[in-house]
Amino acid sequence: MKPIYEPKGKAKEYGDYALNIYTGCPHECFYCFAPKVLRKVKDDFHKCVEPRKNIVDEVKKQIEREKITGKLIHLCFTCDPYPCGYDTTPTREIIKAIKESGNNVQILTKGDGSRDFDLLDENDWYGITLDGTECKAPIRERLDSLAEAHSRGIKTWVSFEPVTNERQFFISLHCVSLIVDKVKIGKLNYHPSNIDWKSFGEKAEALCKSLGLDFYIKDGLRVEMMKGE
Repeated sequence: MKPIYEPKGKAKEYGDYALNIYTGCPHECFYCFAPKVLRKVKDDFHKCVEPRKNIVDEVKKQIEREKITGKLIHLCFTCDPYPCGYDTTPTREIIKAIKESGNNVQILTKGDGSRDFDLLDENDWYGITLDGTECKAPIRERLDSLAEAHSRGIKTWVSFEPVTNERQFFISLHCVSLIVDKVKIGKLNYHPSNIDWKSFGEKAEALCKSLGLDFYIKDGLRVEMMKGE
């Protein structure tokens, strides 16, 4: 078992390595790609959430065996490192192992990772997803955790991917503008939407620039923005 792996394709932008801690995710995002990638029934994926077998020990063994150090490791792609309603001690133990070996973490969650902020420093990233939908982790809690991370000197980021509600996106962008170091913005794929992506992308980019934000427009949205040029 090699739980730490190198992201491929577009996922490379997220870090040197990545790691998926849990077997599923309770947040039930309607656009979630993970069940298909993992070849799991969607309901089973959202209901069966537990640490992957021996995940903490296997991570420690791989780091030692492969002498992994000085890398940025993304948590997580096919699950949430802080699944709401579950014990996230495995996440904490894995972060400890990553940090003690001279690596850094980049976290992306719809949950609340504030319990582990004592393990992070200015070389780590703490990020939340704000897609315009509610889930088991209220948006207010996510914003509070982001603000706390920022106040502790941890680098912060927000994934606006996918955008599902144009009005909510602009409200949320204003809300995080003073507590975020970077934002990533992407369109909704494989689902119907009444958003004019070209117009939306142009307005989103203009607002990011006016707010002085470090931002990244995902390729799919950038393609829509370039139509007609």
